[in-house]
Amino acid sequence: MSCTVSMTVNGKTVSREVEERTLLVAFLREHLGLTGTHVGCDTSQCGACVVHVDGRSVKSCTTLAVQANGATVTTIEGLAAADGTLHPMQAAFREHHGLQCGFCTPGMVMSAVDLVRETPNPTEAEIREGLEGNICRCTGYHNIVKAVMAGAEAMAGTIVTTQPTAAAAE
Repeated sequence: MSCTVSMTVNGKTVSREVEERTLLVAFLREHLGLTGTHVGCDTSQCGACVVHVDGRSVKSCTTLAVQANGATVTTIEGLAAADGTLHPMQAAFREHHGLQCGFCTPGMVMSAVDLVRETPNPTEAEIREGLEGNICRCTGYHNIVKAVMAGAEAMAGTIVTTQPTAAAAE
């Protein structure tokens, strides 16, 4: 069976006809062409598929698109400013070498943004615990933790949102 799903993705209202069983990650990648959200395990174990739904981290590989109907969704593509300026967390990952192959990076960044929103000045232990649902096979996590700490500090000096304006989506 199919249904119409409507939501705001990266500041832009979208509506598509999908099968009821369509996962949010498939909706984003296949129907909207937003391939920054990665599919790693399909079982909610790796965190590569993390996006924000109504401002909260969600693993999109185990969330149905219909569950996000009417919601505001932000993907890694929607995190930067409309002018291309990186979000403070994205910039921190780049500056502190918090990535290597880059496969886990979108999910790590999205999870880190939500973690810092919940815990504005996280300790190293809180960061490690907060990122437990994200797997990186390359970095050993040391630079990721440094990046999240630097991103948290940078976010403290800015008003941060993961619900961009419509201009940011275009």
